[in-house]
Amino acid sequence: MIKSIKTWLSVAVLAVSAAGCSVKYSATGASIDQGASTVNVRFIENRAPINNPTLSQKLTQKLRDKITSQTRLTQINENAPKADYEFKATITGYSFSNAAVTNVDQAATSRLNVTVNVVFIKRIGDKKGFTQSFSRSAEFKATQLPSTVENGLLDDQIIPGITDDIFNRAFANW
Repeated sequence: MIKSIKTWLSVAVLAVSAAGCSVKYSATGASIDQGASTVNVRFIENRAPINNPTLSQKLTQKLRDKITSQTRLTQINENAPKADYEFKATITGYSFSNAAVTNVDQAATSRLNVTVNVVFIKRIGDKKGFTQSFSRSAEFKATQLPSTVENGLLDDQIIPGITDDIFNRAFANW
């Protein structure tokens, strides 16, 4: 059984290398163009009407960390010459709303919503970038103050979710 799997894998690797593919796939599922080595995730600006002072820094760092840890790309300085891949993003939405109402017209659950507009520039390969908005939300009990749950919701649910969505759209062809 193991020998047949090894044989199959060897044949698959030889077939792919013989075909001369221009895209490399990693164990994480990320596809990186041949010859691409640099990425520039620019600082994500917060232009939302309501503002969390740490969100821009946390989101920027999380996206940089994900890309450099799950690809072979190296983050370059924002002032350096043009990178092979570049991300420019802006936080455009940050709001609290009621998610569920009880039978006495009181909120039972509240929701934190975050929207980020991303421009992905690809200077190598097929050069097909994108401009897209990514949104995530997280719910909490309406009896809790938003200020007490806000950072936990951002760190545990919203930032990782938006980061995954951006990464998958750019590198997993989803």
